Amino acid sequence: MSIEVTVATPFRQHGTDRLGEGEFVVALSLDREWFSPDQAKRLIDIAAGRGLLERDGGDLVATFTPGAVEIPDGFVPDESILQSQSLFERLLGTLVADGVDKREAVAAVNRLQHELGVTIETAAVLAARRRGIDLGGLTGEVRRSLVGE
Repeated sequence: MSIEVTVATPFRQHGTDRLGEGEFVVALSLDREWFSPDQAKRLIDIAAGRGLLERDGGDLVATFTPGAVEIPDGFVPDESILQSQSLFERLLGTLVADGVDKREAVAAVNRLQHELGVTIETAAVLAARRRGIDLGGLTGEVRRSLVGE
């Protein structure tokens, strides 16, 4: 996943899992010249929304192990990672990435949503669970969205 690789890069560059927000922005905008400072800040918001980063005061803490992320030679992120996807789109993407046909996944989710009277995100989690697909932190995001955290 290119967003994880992109977010891991500044942490690996500094050999840590905790960076000041300014250090993170400088690493992506000035050191790597991948993004403008504003775009790097946008990436922080997106990564935090996806559960890859947590804010702790003025620091950013990786919620994954940056050192375990392989950064391919010549890697340059595509600016499309700055476009935020809805929670449902990310859930659907996980199903598809696990080999489920997109139309089949959407049909299964819609069927569950209709039968059970639940949100589309909840139906997507149920569809994934029925197929034994691990959604990682997305399940927690759905739970938080339901209880308003």
